[in-house]
Amino acid sequence: MKRAILSVLTVAATAVIVTPAVQAFEPTVSLQARRLEQLDTQSKAVTNIQTERLNHLDTQTKAVTNIQSTRLDFLNNQTKAVEDIQAERLFHLDTQTKAVSNIHATRLEFLSNQTKAVEDVQAARLDALDARTKAAQ
Repeated sequence: MKRAILSVLTVAATAVIVTPAVQAFEPTVSLQARRLEQLDTQSKAVTNIQTERLNHLDTQTKAVTNIQSTRLDFLNNQTKAVEDIQAERLFHLDTQTKAVSNIHATRLEFLSNQTKAVEDVQAARLDALDARTKAAQ
């Protein structure tokens, strides 16, 4: 009988000692599960934030690229316009130079013709004077 009472007391003592340990272990498991869920939620939130930041940076990069492309197109158009203006100015200067050359050529031809006319008049006068001189002798 002593053994039976001792066995019952042992079982009771074990139950009293083990039950709080099991109960203490169960909240630890559920606490760990809650912590894991919270960490998982935080990880997902961080991932979402990082994804949003990357999307924002990508959008900004595209916007900057578009702005740079537009600026380059504008500069390219300005360069073409300046080149066209310079070509037009060179053409105008070339035309003016040709016109001046033509005017000079015309003036020189006119002066040459006048010189020939004066020479012809002088030659005619000399011939007339020679003829008079011969006639007077």
